[in-house]
Amino acid sequence: MEQRAINALRILGVDAINKANSGHPGIVLGAAPMAYQLFTEHLNINAKNPKWLNRDRFILSAGHGSMLLYALNHLSGFKISMEDLKNFRQIGNTPGHPEYGHTDGVETTSGPLGQGISNAVGMAIAETHLAARFNKESFNVIDHYTYVICGDGDLQEGVAMEAMSLAGHLGLGKLIVLFDSNDIQLDGKVSLAYSENHQKKFEAMGWHYQKVEDGDDLTLINRAIKKAKKVDTQPSIIEVKTIIGFGTSVQGTSKVHGAPVGIEEASVLRKNLNWNEEPFVVPEDIYAHYRKKVTLRGLRAYRKWIELLSQYQMSYPQEYTQLLSFFEGDIKVNLNDFKDETSSAKDATRNISGKIIQKLSGIYPNLIGGSADLTASTKAKGSDGHFDRNNRLARNINFGVREHAMGAIVNGMVLHGGLMVFGGAFFVFSDYMKPAIRLAAIMQIPSIFVFSHDTIAVGEDGPTHQPVEQLTGLRAIPNLNVIRPADANETLAAWKIAMESKTTPTVIILTRQNVINRQTTSYEGVIKGAYIVSKEEKQLDGILLASGSEVGLALDVKQILTNKGIDVRVVSMPSHLLFEKQSEKYQKEILPKRTKILAVEMGSRMSWYKYTPYVYGLDEFGVSAPLEHALDYFGFTKEKVAEYYIKNLT
Repeated sequence: MEQRAINALRILGVDAINKANSGHPGIVLGAAPMAYQLFTEHLNINAKNPKWLNRDRFILSAGHGSMLLYALNHLSGFKISMEDLKNFRQIGNTPGHPEYGHTDGVETTSGPLGQGISNAVGMAIAETHLAARFNKESFNVIDHYTYVICGDGDLQEGVAMEAMSLAGHLGLGKLIVLFDSNDIQLDGKVSLAYSENHQKKFEAMGWHYQKVEDGDDLTLINRAIKKAKKVDTQPSIIEVKTIIGFGTSVQGTSKVHGAPVGIEEASVLRKNLNWNEEPFVVPEDIYAHYRKKVTLRGLRAYRKWIELLSQYQMSYPQEYTQLLSFFEGDIKVNLNDFKDETSSAKDATRNISGKIIQKLSGIYPNLIGGSADLTASTKAKGSDGHFDRNNRLARNINFGVREHAMGAIVNGMVLHGGLMVFGGAFFVFSDYMKPAIRLAAIMQIPSIFVFSHDTIAVGEDGPTHQPVEQLTGLRAIPNLNVIRPADANETLAAWKIAMESKTTPTVIILTRQNVINRQTTSYEGVIKGAYIVSKEEKQLDGILLASGSEVGLALDVKQILTNKGIDVRVVSMPSHLLFEKQSEKYQKEILPKRTKILAVEMGSRMSWYKYTPYVYGLDEFGVSAPLEHALDYFGFTKEKVAEYYIKNLT
């Protein structure tokens, strides 16, 4: 029965890929035994309640093998029908790579290699932190594992190495990775590009390493997983030697990695596996087997946990209420709580943000995060000490110089549930994080990314550290709320929006230099994306449109223009995304048609041309010089901007 149940996974995968004429059958055929053993003997899930907060998390980091996951979840009772499998890689329920929120039972979007295993590190961090906060003697209400299946490709990605390095350092004992080691990748043998000693490498990174020589031996696989679960001071990686495309005549070659095997080869496979059913037909006794070994076993674990939670509620009512509130995530930030944090007449928005984070941390104990070794500069620091293997309750995560992993780990912690999570870095290094930021937007999760040092005003560090094109690049990502606040009021507004978001990640872009806090800036304005911060006095001759520190510059320019008899309005546009969500009527009120508009921003002009043909921006790299010299060099002074306005817009 076990072998038939494994072969059902293999055949379903091949049939769906053949029907789609697209997909990756190699890993489905090779990794099916380890996936089967994990699901039937270890993984605690509830297919009828897939968001059960204490479920084990399973991440298929090798997301190209999605049909393995879909077949497993179909047989395990998730809402994935046989019709869904027949429509693999078509518009509908079973996309080419697993997509969170799209297909039942999928824990993360794991198409780009390395992201899934890095998300899993975040999930494991979340589990340890929440367990430390809520568990009591005899009441382990948070107590689950995070399992991963990855391939050679995952382990060649830099993001995975960054994340695994941190996981080893933190001693995340409930993270268990099954490594589908088949020595083949798309271009041929892995040895063409990779020759490292896996055991030495991962042990040096603080991981517990095991090797299973035969990926079809369920006993050896089971024994290795059991052993890994007993190692509670280290994350575990189990290298399982498999044969890619097992059962086909092209097994063990790159030909079976990323292309359908075809009808003839599928017939060969059926013969080799002694499988006599028609395509997309699974005998009822196999369904019954999965129901017993996965569905009902998981349901028993769920019911046992529900009983434990009920007793926990009676013994620890306050903690129970807080636990539920963490996972419900219904946050409403009261602006009146932050009067002290926004009281400075003049300060850098990074400093204001740091004060707001500390205040938010006191109000919301589920806010956690940190920076990529730049806390002193970004001010993005969590509370209650440094999170490490000896202090799981601490809420400041030292991500180290691992920006890409930080982005993916933040996403994983958010996906786990129960926590509001942020990561901080210099804005120019958002380049290292863009894949993870993009995936947060695709997954529609409320990750928070805090970036300081937002323009050439960084000064002496020069062009390598001065963002130019980054704002335009991030603004181009759908469903990503990029907020560049002008002052303290707008910075608080940005944090309120980020904390209350449900389906959109937020990027908060902050200054290094001081800016004046204005009386006319407000949350009510920021939530609309753009608003008037200084009205025209009599007649509207034109508009100065800006974001961030350039709002202050625009206000200074307005004074010059007013003295010359030019009556202009100043509009702050901290968020293009939020402005685009407003009604056409509101948009026209703020930026009336046929009114000349000059957009001012110390970065690429590109994202502003939607609103005006006149953009005072920067389409070249910065310069290493003190702040004032850099601004003067590129003409970002009130005199130069006013001169440009008069010359081009009057």
